[in-house]
Amino acid sequence: MTTTKPFRFGIVTGYAPDLPSWTAQARRIEDLGFDVMFATDPVGGLDPLTLVPAAAAVTGKLTLGTFVLADPFRAARNLGWQADSLHQATGGRFLLGLGIGHPGAGKHAETLGREFVSPGERIARLADTIEVLSQRPDRPPLLLAGSGPKMLALAARTADVVTFSWGPRTTEEQADSIVDTFRSFAGDRDVELAVNLSAIGDKPSPWLARYTGVDVPQLVEEKAVTVLPENPDTAGEMLLRWRERWGISCVTVNSGYAEPFAAIAQALSAQG
Repeated sequence: MTTTKPFRFGIVTGYAPDLPSWTAQARRIEDLGFDVMFATDPVGGLDPLTLVPAAAAVTGKLTLGTFVLADPFRAARNLGWQADSLHQATGGRFLLGLGIGHPGAGKHAETLGREFVSPGERIARLADTIEVLSQRPDRPPLLLAGSGPKMLALAARTADVVTFSWGPRTTEEQADSIVDTFRSFAGDRDVELAVNLSAIGDKPSPWLARYTGVDVPQLVEEKAVTVLPENPDTAGEMLLRWRERWGISCVTVNSGYAEPFAAIAQALSAQG
């Protein structure tokens, strides 16, 4: 499962009260040396596709993406036009992340007058959306997030990047099973593999505890693969082992951990 792909490091952003704070965040992420900046869906109640262009306008090298757009919110043909426009206007710096929407996303779909059906039906609808997007010759790279067999099978057929959306308490053995399942679907198809971390270090995070029901110290104790140690050398060794074991080369974390993650990325880059 070893990959020769170089590491890419990114930040998943969330709340931005206004445009100046959003663009300042984009500049900071690029200045820290990250490769990718992802916008959530929504961004503090705002449409990420209205904010990504602003981030692109104040950066020069940063890849901008969505993490991930909830397909039930979107009309496929209109989304294809928006995604292609962003890809072309940014000189190829846009990465389209798509998903079926988390369980709490139904209220947003209803606000937009769209139906939020069962997960299986949403996966089938997502497959239809991807088929529409694939007919456009200049589409951006496609990122899909998933951990269940149906989403992994769809990602194996269609995605350029796959983020394993495993739960915060996932162990290495459980990660083995998820990656093996994906590999069984993908065969020899070349797909960039990614993971989004829950935290860096071992300090408590009230936000994470409230959102997931488990805090960072417990995840560290359980040896979850969703937490990296804060020591850059130790973290770098762990990431190299993950790339060797699972083929993961793209790693992201939320913006609250930008500084310690930048130190890890810099230390790893210095190793060559």
